[in-house]
Amino acid sequence: EMVQITSEKKSAPAVRQLKLDGHVGFDTLPDQLVNKSIQNGFGFNILCIGETAIGKSTLMDTLFNTSFGAPPSPHNLPKVKLISHTYELQESNVRLKLTICDTVGYGDQVNKADSYKALVEYVDSQFEAYLQEELKIQRSLGSAHDGRVHACLYFISPTGHGLKAVDLVCMKQLESRVNIIPVIAKADTISKAELAGFKERIMDELRRNKVNIYQFPIDDETVSDTNKSMNGHLPFAVVGSIDFIKVAGKLVRARQYPWGAVQIENETHCDFVKLREMLIRTNMEDLREVTHLRHYELFRQRRLQEMGFVDVDSNNQPVSFQKTFESKRNDHLASLQAKEEEVRQMFVQRVKQKENELKDSEKDLHSKFEKLKREHLEEKNKLEEARRLLEEECQELQRRRLQVANGNQTLGRGKKK
Repeated sequence: EMVQITSEKKSAPAVRQLKLDGHVGFDTLPDQLVNKSIQNGFGFNILCIGETAIGKSTLMDTLFNTSFGAPPSPHNLPKVKLISHTYELQESNVRLKLTICDTVGYGDQVNKADSYKALVEYVDSQFEAYLQEELKIQRSLGSAHDGRVHACLYFISPTGHGLKAVDLVCMKQLESRVNIIPVIAKADTISKAELAGFKERIMDELRRNKVNIYQFPIDDETVSDTNKSMNGHLPFAVVGSIDFIKVAGKLVRARQYPWGAVQIENETHCDFVKLREMLIRTNMEDLREVTHLRHYELFRQRRLQEMGFVDVDSNNQPVSFQKTFESKRNDHLASLQAKEEEVRQMFVQRVKQKENELKDSEKDLHSKFEKLKREHLEEKNKLEEARRLLEEECQELQRRRLQVANGNQTLGRGKKK
């Protein structure tokens, strides 16, 4: 009698809740985590996408209240080039390893159809580098540089009309890879009424084209109201400046114009404070978490599937990593053996072909040799025959000479008599 054994997924055991009779001390775990995090420092990577001279570098200087010293970018590059720089910043006792990647030459080409490809390749290359580090036997994830993009600031030109085709194509390609935060650059070039209509058109175009941008999380009660309100202000209309002017006896960061000044940190002038609050002061950790748990997981899942790894087999049974690896290894060895046999057969065939060619060449040489031999023999026979005839002619000539000499002697004797 055969017994069929099936493996079933065991349900998680029920967890009992117990009451402590006294203080244990694990309530200090959050403090331990904070201390450990402060000791290790934090990393944050920003990808700035926008046309040349749209104000990307200036906004980064303004956001982090420093000067990164980014050189001006040329307008005549044949293709998009990405340049990243990493900086060590410290505020109080918190260290931040900041990487800023700039898109040089974006939107400068006549044909902008492939402008997004360099950006996708860069984002995927950072995911791939992290995945390869994860797959190592001896990993150093803590010390290795994590270049995965946590936030993508997409700078929209302040045209007042709407998004360009290249904007929609690029954001559609990047939506599943990075957290896209659209911002309207140089927002002081359009009026408030135009700006409100411009924002509505941008969000409407994103919804109609099903482009998903980053939404500030509302699951945390402490910031849910603020984040929900800020989601309604997207895209942020920002202005950047590295200059300070004195207003009411106080130095403020602003842009000075003949008609007045645009104060960067005045919320009635632009959305810079909103962007800084959402990007750095409230949701920086959520951006890092979403990058790791959503975007990187999607990339990791796709890459492992491309490698042939699966979680369940055709019978919906779990498959171990070792089993999949052994299967791939056996397939690889079988493929190598098949290729080796193919190369061997090809080599044998080439050898036989070469042998046949050599045999044909040998037959050809042998036939040529026989022909030359026959021709030589015929020529020799002809020469022998000619020699024999020549010798006969010489003998005949000698005989005649003797006859002539004898005849002359006889004639001389007769005259003497």
